[in-house]
Amino acid sequence: MREVAAAAFGASRAIGGDPALLEEAGGRPEAAARERGRTRHLATTDPGGCWIAQDEAAGPVGAVLSSRREGTWGLSLLAVAPGAQGKGVGKALMARALVHGRACLRGIICGTRHPAAPRTFRRAGFTLHPAMRLTGVVDPAGLAPLDGAVHEGTARHRDLMDSVDRRTRGGAHGPDHEELPRHFRLFVVDDLAGSGYCYADDRGVELLAATSRRLATRLLTAALVSMPQGRPVRVAGLTAEQEWAVDVGIAAGMEISNAGYVCLRGMRPPNPYIPSQLFL
Repeated sequence: MREVAAAAFGASRAIGGDPALLEEAGGRPEAAARERGRTRHLATTDPGGCWIAQDEAAGPVGAVLSSRREGTWGLSLLAVAPGAQGKGVGKALMARALVHGRACLRGIICGTRHPAAPRTFRRAGFTLHPAMRLTGVVDPAGLAPLDGAVHEGTARHRDLMDSVDRRTRGGAHGPDHEELPRHFRLFVVDDLAGSGYCYADDRGVELLAATSRRLATRLLTAALVSMPQGRPVRVAGLTAEQEWAVDVGIAAGMEISNAGYVCLRGMRPPNPYIPSQLFL
């Protein structure tokens, strides 16, 4: 999986793909560990949604990872090695993954800027929502003070997070909340105004969901303030519905750029919500 992804996303970067994908394909030790963990996790929870395409002479030339979570199907990875692109490998892998999600009412994909990606996902019946990305060094002085408490999340917040997932995206992440804390810090809010959670590491925000924009703003602010001083970070997958997040990024002095698509089927853009490219 790592070899195929590294080859595919290395080529993708050269023609305008997302540079972050190359990092996740094994460019850094922590990214490689995260990618291995994600692959093993999904292969365990969703063996019917994880496939490798193999050429008799060249070996593995393509891979796909997908999951089903309470009626929400997600595509975590679709990668085809450069030498096998344009030969139907991606189409065949996508078909296998879609069969895995055939009973799901909803679908979500974080699509890249690679020219083939939006064509593939649109042909599969997904609506393409252009996405933005925040990048840069966080200026804490520009961020407003937190308007309430933010707690360190633990395993006891699993039910809370599943409940927030159902409200925002229609289906809980379930077992994904066992894998995510192995790689990311967990921030949680839970008060009379509602609840929410955010996963983040020193590189940026991985996943955020809340029952209101106010709480989402609080979570994102807390996560950005926790970033190492002077280190560039990123927040990706922001559709137009996530202007609250864009406003936080602007206040923090971060840059805004175009960054692929959030592709949805059978659902509106979750809000307030920042999807995980790995766990959606």
